[in-house]
Amino acid sequence: MVRILISVVVGTFVTFTLLWVMQYLIVMGVPALTDERTFRFVDFVRVQRDEQTETREDRPERPPEPDAPPPDQPDRQMDDMDMAAGAAIGVSAPTVSHDMDIGRDGFFSDGEYMPIVQVAPNYPRRAQMRGLEGWVTLEFTVTRQGTVRDPIVVESSNSIFESAAADAVMRFRYRPRVIDGEPVDVPGVRFRITFRLED
Repeated sequence: MVRILISVVVGTFVTFTLLWVMQYLIVMGVPALTDERTFRFVDFVRVQRDEQTETREDRPERPPEPDAPPPDQPDRQMDDMDMAAGAAIGVSAPTVSHDMDIGRDGFFSDGEYMPIVQVAPNYPRRAQMRGLEGWVTLEFTVTRQGTVRDPIVVESSNSIFESAAADAVMRFRYRPRVIDGEPVDVPGVRFRITFRLED
């Protein structure tokens, strides 16, 4: 019963206080809101494009040619592959021919290693878009099975070509070197791949 009585007293007090505040605001003469509103307009101006705008492709400068060729190393052989961009893109790998030179007794006859399949590398997309050309010299081992093992980059004109060159070299196939009728590994084989864009 006491709760209800307290609630009624507090509610009555709040109601009369709000009515008194509203009456006070009316008497104070607060100006009424008018319908006049100020608007800000945004003026869009369309700029006409110049149809004669010249576009220029930024192409990096060609790397300077080395002053002197690297010194020759007498007991290492180096093959060279020149790869144009058009030939590098979408080239199907040639088939591997299995014509090993086998002697009369069914053994390999002695001889040097010889390339059978040389797969063209894919021209790196970033290099092609930038108009970059370059070369990579790799060193690897030709195994007794005729595959390539452990290719490393000896030197290159731009590191962007190194991965594509190493991937291509790993797919090369060789006729192995044969000594005394037994195929042997050939370490230190050097191979240079040149990346050129077609004009």
